[in-house]
Amino acid sequence: MEEIVGLIEKNGLVFAFVVVGVVMWVSYQLSDRLSAGRVHGSAVAIILGLVLAWIGGRVTGGSSGLADMPLFAGIGIMGGSMLRDLAIVSTAYGVDMREIRKAGTAGVLSLIMGIVLSFVVGAVVAASFGYTDAVSMATIGGGAATYIVGPVTGTALGASSDVIALSVAAGLLKAVLVMIGTPFVAPLIGLNNPKSAMAYGGLMGTTSGVAGGLAATDKRLVPYGAMTATFYTGLGCLMGPSVIYLVLLQLTGG
Repeated sequence: MEEIVGLIEKNGLVFAFVVVGVVMWVSYQLSDRLSAGRVHGSAVAIILGLVLAWIGGRVTGGSSGLADMPLFAGIGIMGGSMLRDLAIVSTAYGVDMREIRKAGTAGVLSLIMGIVLSFVVGAVVAASFGYTDAVSMATIGGGAATYIVGPVTGTALGASSDVIALSVAAGLLKAVLVMIGTPFVAPLIGLNNPKSAMAYGGLMGTTSGVAGGLAATDKRLVPYGAMTATFYTGLGCLMGPSVIYLVLLQLTGG
């Protein structure tokens, strides 16, 4: 057993893929058996991942979930920014550029509206809970955009760790809600073609939520929604610590 554990620890990244594969398989089984596929397997996987991270944190007392355990250290590498960004960018390679051109003004407007609306809602909620300084409002507003924009904004502005944690929580909640809700709202909003998928991705912004929701709706739409959602993340990371923070600074006075 010690030799097996030692071998796994030396090949942590490979074992991380095995663990994630098992979690995904279990998640899709639960999705099919308990909800007949209505709750997408990706949403179940996110929930299971959060539970496992909580268990890892409770057991080790650390801050990186299961990755604090030597046996699961490879999960920390697999979940790092490099592979995360690679996964986000890779979704764009399935896009037909002719369809992107068709999105035109609608795609651009959806990005701007989605980012501004998310920041406004997040900032208002933050202020209602007593976080009235511009840094906290911008950070939590960024989290309402995506769980990537929130930490990026908070780190750039020097937000406290608890505020950054709240922004991540807000982003994760949004991702799960979008992932679960997309198949239900798709027939109501005409989400059945590449153009509408790009507008939807621009409005919602959360790449994982949009990709998971569209996968449950129509897998052919995933690259288009993920494309604008990826732009949304990048634009949010640029606007959050700059334009939006400066606006909030003027409104709050500090």
